Amino acid sequence: MVQIGYTMMTEQAGPRELVDHLVRAEEAGYDFSVTSDHYFPWLRSQGHSPYAWSVLGAAAQATSRIPLMTYVTCPTRRYHPAVVAQKAATMQLLSEGRFRLGLGSGENLNEHVVGGGWPSADVRHEMLEEAVEIIRALFEGGHVNHRGTHFDVESARLWDLPDEPPPIGIAVSGEQSCALAGRLADLVIATEPKEGLLSAFERHGGEGKPRVGQLPVCYDPDRDTAVKRAHAQFRWFGSGWKVNSELPHPDSFESATQFVTPDDVAASIPCGDDPEAFVEAVRPYAEAGFGEIALVQIGGESQPAYLDWAEKTLLPALHDAFG
Repeated sequence: MVQIGYTMMTEQAGPRELVDHLVRAEEAGYDFSVTSDHYFPWLRSQGHSPYAWSVLGAAAQATSRIPLMTYVTCPTRRYHPAVVAQKAATMQLLSEGRFRLGLGSGENLNEHVVGGGWPSADVRHEMLEEAVEIIRALFEGGHVNHRGTHFDVESARLWDLPDEPPPIGIAVSGEQSCALAGRLADLVIATEPKEGLLSAFERHGGEGKPRVGQLPVCYDPDRDTAVKRAHAQFRWFGSGWKVNSELPHPDSFESATQFVTPDDVAASIPCGDDPEAFVEAVRPYAEAGFGEIALVQIGGESQPAYLDWAEKTLLPALHDAFG
């Protein structure tokens, strides 16, 4: 059975609205939720980027059932891994065991704000591996001292630990990240329905572990309105992570996507109110082997109407197709 998730997209709504939307998503029957963790939106038209961990803490208190997850946090530049471990342990306690820590090697867009330059992909993966080692050591309790290639930890300890630490997911986009996730992660995270990613994850130790995917959708009763909104806010999505991870500013994304047309966006993102179009967009993920698929409804202002439609129409259609 495929589980369907809701995305709190912090780039397109303010903190209070994000929590309100998640409360409604829980009522609507979503199986789980994920939360982006950015310092900038990709495009100025999205217009938001509150601190994801404050939003998560509020969401943990405002909801009672729906699982929570970062999708994803970079534990190497903007945050030190010892601090990420403390935040994740606290979230697991606040949510009473509903939290999963999704990690990735990061994007220049968000991590450049602390200075120090943007490392190459190989170095970022080295940093992520070392960060996961530190986080897991802190989850085990006791004092942690670490002298590594990229990080130092001086007699750190988490004083508030859950009985069960949050599972760690790692985002993948190629062979190197799949190898890292297979060895170190409890679950794998991806934004492309590529069976090859999951095969590589399995080859490196990921067999039998959960797989979580994500895709954007854009509901509106008027399809042209949906296409226009998707183009205005999500035309960056098709550039791929090899490009997206390197661009440093929303203006860079504006420039990189200036020739992307509304038709280009509509060809890759389901738009409108036909549930079958949404089902067919989800199908490649289900067929690739993803057991959990999180949907991103584009446009913060559209969330209330979308969630009403999702409860009555979309979720039943998805559960009928993949349940």
